[in-house]
Amino acid sequence: MHIRVLGAAAGGGYPQWNCNHPNSRKARNKDPNAIARTQSSIAISNDGLRWFIFNASPDLRQQLWNNPILMPKPSDPLRYSPIMGVLLTNADVDHTAGLINLRESQSFNLYGTERVLSVLENNSIFNVLNPKFVKRKPIKLDKPINLEYKDGEASGITVVPFAVPGKVALWLEDESKGPNFGSVEEDTIALEVKNAQGKTEFYYIPGCANIPEWLKKRINNSNLILFDGTLWTDDEMIKEKVGIKTGKRMGHISMHGSEGSIESFKNIKIKRKIFIHINTTNPALLENSDERKFANEAGWEIAYDNMELKI
Repeated sequence: MHIRVLGAAAGGGYPQWNCNHPNSRKARNKDPNAIARTQSSIAISNDGLRWFIFNASPDLRQQLWNNPILMPKPSDPLRYSPIMGVLLTNADVDHTAGLINLRESQSFNLYGTERVLSVLENNSIFNVLNPKFVKRKPIKLDKPINLEYKDGEASGITVVPFAVPGKVALWLEDESKGPNFGSVEEDTIALEVKNAQGKTEFYYIPGCANIPEWLKKRINNSNLILFDGTLWTDDEMIKEKVGIKTGKRMGHISMHGSEGSIESFKNIKIKRKIFIHINTTNPALLENSDERKFANEAGWEIAYDNMELKI
């Protein structure tokens, strides 16, 4: 199975357009230790020719440009795309806005929970995805779904979506519905990805608020995990004076600290661990930082755009 990281940054990208934090300035000034990243998205394929995208980043057009394998070959028809489908893990802007790039009456399958698909249904801008060509396919928690090519042929990739701790997308928060802002289970899902033989190849969890014991047991002894790396510390944005929310308030566990993901994963056996969805303020983005060294020594890699993985 082929995996391509299309974008490794959190919402807004790295550097975020309006951020003048030292991290962002370094990337903007082309510091070799501060490599820019687009917003979080990955692509997977069984044959290296036909691909499925997990989360449609607002930067999707640029991501396709950066990965020619996801664009038509000279021998393809005048209108063609090797993108067979898109699967959404939530309704965040940084995971759905890129769908608008996929208009122009091109066939593909669009997978999401009923909750997420209803968000698209209720926002008319997504009607640019002509329903005659783009089939919306609801997925259910804990029910395996076989990803299909445009012609209905099985891809040999099975995905099991399951709920993880999180919250409703920021732009859908409803303060009148209490401290969880109206969140439901389907608002934040993780993906267990299996091959044609039913073997789990990897887990994709770009958003997660905490790591309960059941999740530790589920991912134990796995080959690969791509996991939420939004912030280094929970109060990072407050300390750095660029925001007023903690990571927990945003539905994201921090990398560092006694309740952070590095500590929580310490006794979980996973062959390869990669942080993705990394915020512009996170010092682990800097290749020469103490935080990057700490993460690396704990067995973690920091994802970057166009990173290629093969299982």
